[in-house]
Amino acid sequence: MIQNAKNNGNPFALIPLFIFITTFLGVGIFLNDFYALPSPVAVLVGIIAAFLLFKNSTQEKVNTLIDGCGESKIMTMCLIYLLAGAFAVVSKATGGVDAVVSLGINNIDVAYFPLGIFLIAAFLSTATGTSVGAIVAIGPIAVTLATTSGASLPLISGALLGGSMLGDNLSMISDTTIAATQSLGCKLKDKFKINLFIALPAAIVTIALFFYLGLNSEIVPVTIPVNDFNWLTILPYVLVIVLAVIGVNVFSTLIIGTLFAGLIGYFSGDLTLMVFAQKIYEGFTSMTEIFLLSMLSGGLAAMVEKAGGIDYVLFQVKKRIKSKKSAQMGIGTLVGLTNLAIANNTVSIVITGTIAKEINDEYQLDARKTATILDIFSCVIQGILPYGAQVLLILSFANGQLNFFDLISNAWYHLLLLIFTLLAIYINFWDKWINRLI
Repeated sequence: MIQNAKNNGNPFALIPLFIFITTFLGVGIFLNDFYALPSPVAVLVGIIAAFLLFKNSTQEKVNTLIDGCGESKIMTMCLIYLLAGAFAVVSKATGGVDAVVSLGINNIDVAYFPLGIFLIAAFLSTATGTSVGAIVAIGPIAVTLATTSGASLPLISGALLGGSMLGDNLSMISDTTIAATQSLGCKLKDKFKINLFIALPAAIVTIALFFYLGLNSEIVPVTIPVNDFNWLTILPYVLVIVLAVIGVNVFSTLIIGTLFAGLIGYFSGDLTLMVFAQKIYEGFTSMTEIFLLSMLSGGLAAMVEKAGGIDYVLFQVKKRIKSKKSAQMGIGTLVGLTNLAIANNTVSIVITGTIAKEINDEYQLDARKTATILDIFSCVIQGILPYGAQVLLILSFANGQLNFFDLISNAWYHLLLLIFTLLAIYINFWDKWINRLI
């Protein structure tokens, strides 16, 4: 039986956590599909291991598990997931996603397809909170545009990958943002402001590069069919972004956005009251996996922490921390390595969130910036993994016309975001400048 070690923690208490990660990763490698095994089932394997290995009575372990699953931040996170799912599904049902894509495609010159795809993907993933959703919506269109216009498929695909991850990282209804802010105990709008001042320069440089390439492009123009769309269906996305930025509570923001999207759908004839209710529930169920994953991960983390596992990780990380800068870098490295192992940026944040909070408080870091670092490092790693969902989707849409290295070599935003994040960590002027502006 594994007992709780004092002072420096107990490395053996991490075994259930490693069993969870190894199960998830091992099944993915064996089946060549990292999403074949539902992640909550993998967490359950780790929980069973904790029950078998940890000391104390079964009832004490059950109590610890339940306390961890029901911890207020975990429950807050889960409820936000449900509301975000409802908003995303209702907005999509009214034609919002199609409208955003059509608006962009109808007004883009062929030479600026990469720039246009980057901007559409960024807006759509920011508005919906999901990079995968943006790629699913835009990917087939982007590939078709590249093949029919003669534009570079690797360049357009890299723009799609970068734009989708930009929005995923910045969005205030993204599961990564929710997980990071709840773990650190900071407000969504405050994290957004810090995040914006790091991500915006990277986005501006990326946009400038795409614009320069478009300006010097010699692509022959092609005729693109114009798709009709309802402008009103885009408004719920804009409303949610505005409400979140001005500081309206996230619960209120998502409820207002969902109701507004429902009203637009009702008066345009796309939704009846019953269909509206069904779409809300469909949104809830679309978040079942991340809901269960967050809840069960919280329970497993509580059991590992009680047995001394978290104390051991903190002890090892702190030995290598010499300053606030190295503390921030340690947090980023920790979540990045975790994401490398399990290919899921949200899960990585949930797993490392407790440790990040401990380091943040001990070294008196800015919780807003720590949440931003957690989110950015997880998104950067997720966006370059050959077995990550985002990359796999784009490669599948390309149907053999694109390889992994061509895609990643054109995903400039990821590299630029990492560079500007490192500057924000190591250059004191950056923090002073941001603090003066916000």
